[in-house]
Amino acid sequence: MIELKNITKRFGKNFVYKNFDLTLQEGEITCVCGPSGCGKSTLLNILANITGYEGTITPKYPCSYIFQQPRLVPCLTVEENLKLVCGDMSQCESMLRRVGLEDKRKAYPIELSGGQAQRVSIARAFLHPAELILMDEPFSSLDTALKIKMIELFCDLWKEQSRSAVFVTHDVEEAYMLAQRVIVLQDGQITADFCEESAIPRKYGESSSFREKILQELVKRETVSENQ
Repeated sequence: MIELKNITKRFGKNFVYKNFDLTLQEGEITCVCGPSGCGKSTLLNILANITGYEGTITPKYPCSYIFQQPRLVPCLTVEENLKLVCGDMSQCESMLRRVGLEDKRKAYPIELSGGQAQRVSIARAFLHPAELILMDEPFSSLDTALKIKMIELFCDLWKEQSRSAVFVTHDVEEAYMLAQRVIVLQDGQITADFCEESAIPRKYGESSSFREKILQELVKRETVSENQ
């Protein structure tokens, strides 16, 4: 369990969070949703300890970070990018087979498609010995078919290792397919917090009360944001 207590974060005179509290359960995938500017990415950066803040986080776990863009080191091959976080070459090779990229181990990032590069990014995140995986809209640049495949891949790897994960998205389908818990933010405060115990990944676009609840909360928050 990770506890955030009395978190305050501001840029100049503007508060993003003020005395913010949140508890994250071990091994759970939490989705953070809300309108632009509500503090979603800032929350990830606070958890990763890459931005300053007031308050306490206990315990402070090492993190892996998956971004919207893969952010691979361009002058290194695929396997060299993985070796940056895991010196055990046998583990790197095993992970490349796991994500279906064993034939790309000597390729450079510029030689990969967008989906292949994001698979390397996901592989890198799971190879890093981190208790917490953070994801900032990691599937938003992918088309629907590829997005579904990437979510399925992430879930397969997560089931093997059961790490805690927090991801940010604007996409109802991503939240529905992947999240066990959904938190909706507005002006640095939690306006909705609900869970769903069903197995993941869930089916893209299927009718579900959980999916409808996510959609309703996002529409509500976007409407409030537009009217402010």
